[in-house]
Amino acid sequence: MTRVLALAGRRPSGVDRVCLAYLRAVLADDVPCFGLVRTGLGYVLLDQVGMQACLEAIEGQRNWPSPDFVSRLRHRAGSPRRVTDTIARQAAIARARPRGLGRMLRRYLPTRSVYLNVDQTTFTTRVARAVKRVKGGKITVFLHDTIPLDHPQYQTPKSVEKLSAILKRCAGFADLILTNSHISASDITRHMSPLGEVPPVEVAHLGVEDDFFESENNVVSVSVAAPYFLCLGTIEPRKNIGFLLDLWEGMAERFPASEMPHLVIAGRRGWESVDVLARLESSPLRGQFLLEFNDLEDLELKSLMAGAAGLLFPSHAEGFGLPPVEAAAMGVPVVANTLPVLREILGDYPIYASVSDVYLWETIVRSLVTAQEAESETNLRYSPPTWEAHFNTVLRVT
Repeated sequence: MTRVLALAGRRPSGVDRVCLAYLRAVLADDVPCFGLVRTGLGYVLLDQVGMQACLEAIEGQRNWPSPDFVSRLRHRAGSPRRVTDTIARQAAIARARPRGLGRMLRRYLPTRSVYLNVDQTTFTTRVARAVKRVKGGKITVFLHDTIPLDHPQYQTPKSVEKLSAILKRCAGFADLILTNSHISASDITRHMSPLGEVPPVEVAHLGVEDDFFESENNVVSVSVAAPYFLCLGTIEPRKNIGFLLDLWEGMAERFPASEMPHLVIAGRRGWESVDVLARLESSPLRGQFLLEFNDLEDLELKSLMAGAAGLLFPSHAEGFGLPPVEAAAMGVPVVANTLPVLREILGDYPIYASVSDVYLWETIVRSLVTAQEAESETNLRYSPPTWEAHFNTVLRVT
């Protein structure tokens, strides 16, 4: 639960949302559950009541506690860890220094407990060995993709080293690996095979919540004049935003302002993005046909998505691809790079176009503008995967 608690005060995205979905599903199941949290002083173990209290604080249903003395001493003023470490300690049924983790788990966890790690934040050798000290203890790890190994040019060197270490750890300790697509499963098997016997790999497509863009704040303060296209996701090299900037700047050179749609880029600024951020800042289209939003509320994202002529997704690589799935669930046209994983998840719903063909992308964009202005019926239909189906698979195999 370490990464889940790190959501204090910020909107979840990507893997964060998967972690939250798992926490809700585990709490809703009738099997006894426990939560493990890594704090600055060691580990704390929560029971179902403590896990529920943490979830309610994350979702705004209860107030975070005032920082305790230890948190005030160890964390700077304003750090979210002041309250997350405090609530974890207050709700704990047991605590342990790192060296005593195995003894704590062996004392409190039932026989044949399954340790479920969804994000690898604290999947260390120490934790793996501690779980295996529980009688019949098993380990299930969710691996989202192998992108750092397959496309290191879009990642930090640290992320490549981290995934390599995680795969070795999984080869040595995991009893089961979960993943989000058959493409990811194939990639995981390919990278783990040289490490020895590969644990069973189970595929369960990620779900899309009915209220994935809901918010308690009913005020929408962002508005973009139609027609516009949306690119949603963390701003990082893998998302290929530079391709969209090339596309828009090329159109701006050839077409009058009256025929130019807006490009809306919505997402946090990510890692290794110096070049694309410099282009975003210096683009002559910025503030005119290029708009960037970094911290929108869910309702604002929903409004932007609903009004878009299309979602543009030129990403170089994905393990799943939540933004196009969410757009499709809302009936918004999707233009996507020709990634096999998108065909697996979305089938024929998107308009696929290779990012090597700028002219094709331009043609598609302009045709979608015409379709939106004509208010033509697209007859787009897509039933997204559900969390219910996901956990029917996960809880069956774990």
